[in-house]
Amino acid sequence: MKLSQFKTHQIQFSLVTQSPIHQRHNSTDYELTLSVQYKSLNMQKSILVLLLFMAVNVQLMAQSDIIFKESIAQIGYSDEKCSSAAKLLQENLNKISTVIFDINPKSKNNGIQLKITSNKKDNYFEIISDQKQIKIIANSPLYLEYAVTTLLEIWNIKKLTPNFTYYPEKKVLHYPKNKIIREQPSFNFRAILFPGAYDQAFRKWHKLDWSVGDFGLWGHTFSQLIPKNHYFKENPKMFALYNHERNSGSICYSNDTVFKVLKENLKRSIAENPEATYFSVSINDDVINCECTDCKKLNAKYGTPQGAHYYFLNQIAKEFSSIKIVSLAYLFTHQPPKNLKLKSNLYPMFCPIEANRAEALDQGRNKNIASTLTNWTALSKNVIVWDYTVEFSNYLSPFPNFQTFDANYNLFKSNNVHGVFAQGYADIPGSFSELRQYILAKLLWNTSATFTEITHDFLNGYYGKAAPFIQEYLNLLEENQIQSNSYLDIYADPFAARHTFLSPKNRNNYEDLLIKANNSTNDEVVQKRILKLKLDLDYVFFEQAKFYGKEQYGMYEKIGNKFIVVPNLQQRVVDFTKYCNEFGIYELSEGGLSPDAYLQDWLFIANNNVVDHLGEHTKMSFLTQPSYEYSAKKEKGLQDGIKGYKDFTINWTGWYGENAEVEIDRSATDFNSIEFQCLEDQRHWIFLPAKVQVLGFSENKWTLIDEVIVQPIAENYKVNLQKYTFNSNELKKYEKLKLIAVQQPKVPAWRERKTKKPMIMIDEIILNKI
Repeated sequence: MKLSQFKTHQIQFSLVTQSPIHQRHNSTDYELTLSVQYKSLNMQKSILVLLLFMAVNVQLMAQSDIIFKESIAQIGYSDEKCSSAAKLLQENLNKISTVIFDINPKSKNNGIQLKITSNKKDNYFEIISDQKQIKIIANSPLYLEYAVTTLLEIWNIKKLTPNFTYYPEKKVLHYPKNKIIREQPSFNFRAILFPGAYDQAFRKWHKLDWSVGDFGLWGHTFSQLIPKNHYFKENPKMFALYNHERNSGSICYSNDTVFKVLKENLKRSIAENPEATYFSVSINDDVINCECTDCKKLNAKYGTPQGAHYYFLNQIAKEFSSIKIVSLAYLFTHQPPKNLKLKSNLYPMFCPIEANRAEALDQGRNKNIASTLTNWTALSKNVIVWDYTVEFSNYLSPFPNFQTFDANYNLFKSNNVHGVFAQGYADIPGSFSELRQYILAKLLWNTSATFTEITHDFLNGYYGKAAPFIQEYLNLLEENQIQSNSYLDIYADPFAARHTFLSPKNRNNYEDLLIKANNSTNDEVVQKRILKLKLDLDYVFFEQAKFYGKEQYGMYEKIGNKFIVVPNLQQRVVDFTKYCNEFGIYELSEGGLSPDAYLQDWLFIANNNVVDHLGEHTKMSFLTQPSYEYSAKKEKGLQDGIKGYKDFTINWTGWYGENAEVEIDRSATDFNSIEFQCLEDQRHWIFLPAKVQVLGFSENKWTLIDEVIVQPIAENYKVNLQKYTFNSNELKKYEKLKLIAVQQPKVPAWRERKTKKPMIMIDEIILNKI
């Protein structure tokens, strides 16, 4: 008989039950409906048995959760040290639970129990559920709070910034029975330097240490422990012998007086900071190291040029054996010493400042950095990494290095580093600072988390309906940077990326995505967050507009016979300043301009730095080649009608270590006046020329027309502009002219470094007929 001859019957079976935990973000109940066809009585019996079996299993699934109802919505503890964690738990759960959680120290059998164990060996916490309750166990009150925030995040409560915690809608809370979570940090020391770090609640939620509070002395400290104002004049031998002269930029490691003075000053600092865990004994932010005979011997024995430094630190660590002594592995102390066993209380802080931030530290151009880190961790189990995570020269310029975070923090973990300090914008909310600090905090605690997962959580909670467009913006930034394969420098400028990820075309695409993000939501709070992201792109436009000047994308356009600032551009800069101040962005770079000072500089440039002159159409040639990085427009940079200002990176042409010589063709232009400026920025080794000469060429020989001898330079760290003018009808007698700016014979003593030569910077060479 054929199957088609059987009579067909149907059974429908429904079961309403409470949802299991994996559905806790949806409704609290669901209905299971099964519709099955059968063709025989035996088949009917089999299906009924199957349906009953499934019903029982579905019910068991529902019962596999602890469901927080009135009777078990209690938080209990036996030790008063648990009270802070209990209050944190109660405060947050009552914002998402349909029942009220009460703190009842006597409650022992149901709800959530908090406990501090006597095991102090390892920092850890556990979240353990049985059939009736959740137990939160930690070895300290602090780690008990860490456990609480982990539990809260399981229920989708996210502290995204110090001022914003995401809460889901109220619901019946479920938690799986018989589940064990045990967590320990990926690193023993975990610190970020972003706005969130200044908020204690944010630090606790994200399980962060605090560099300001945990360090009695921080960073570069030789100048604090051996201040030059106290000792250099009377005892210069305490300081480094550098290029045959004593230099206050560093100390002499083999000088007994240095050891005694530093020891006493360190002892005083320890007494003044009894709560601190670490004390930095580190070089100043400079390349100067002592070259006296005894220090050279130590370097020869323990590694040049770092050996004397680490030998000295070992002696200090020996004197303070109960104190954790941190020292920056930075510049000339970057490499580990040789033939030297470091004291167990010495903590090298590895600082890969030279890294290409477009790649992970173990990839491509950074592989040597990873090798050096491996050498350090082979020598010491106390290595801390100083991770540079932002662009310090421009806090509001997009910096697409997010894609490197996963690999870098897994590299640190695999090398068993002791801790990581992720340096950011300090207390300034720079480009994507909210997302950056959130990602880094999560990875510092648990390197198995991923950038993709963390970013998804953050964007959805912080930007709501606009999140997909912000994610697309981030993806596009990353794709454009990767495609360009360009070096990502922490001291770069927006105009340096004008041909790569910050090209005008790319910038317009980013702006389009932010417009879509803004239009996708009516939430004014979210729209203001999107506005903050737009400030990044505005800043890039303003900086690039200075560079492009009269060209396309520049800040000027020609109306009739005159160049003026592009309409509405000035108002955009005014609005930018206003919003920066509203968002608390009080500084636009590390130690740089405030928004108000930026506006004043921008207005000065707009009103003073565009010129029309005969030199714009005159042939000029370099007789000596300027430095590649300071000649972006080549000869055109000297004759594009745009003058430079105080920023040496924009609209200045620079010669490093040799005279600046420019030839000017006289044949097609009638002029009798030459004017130009030189920049003085001694902090960046830019000095005024020793003299300036104008020569004329006629009858196959060069003749000196005029010369200006510059006054001897003095120590000065203000940025200055010096104008040079040559007005003479003699200029008309020659076929061509030569302009020479003669370098200083050497870098002056107060800025002398072996690796540095003086630099001359010249801007627009203005030719006119007067």
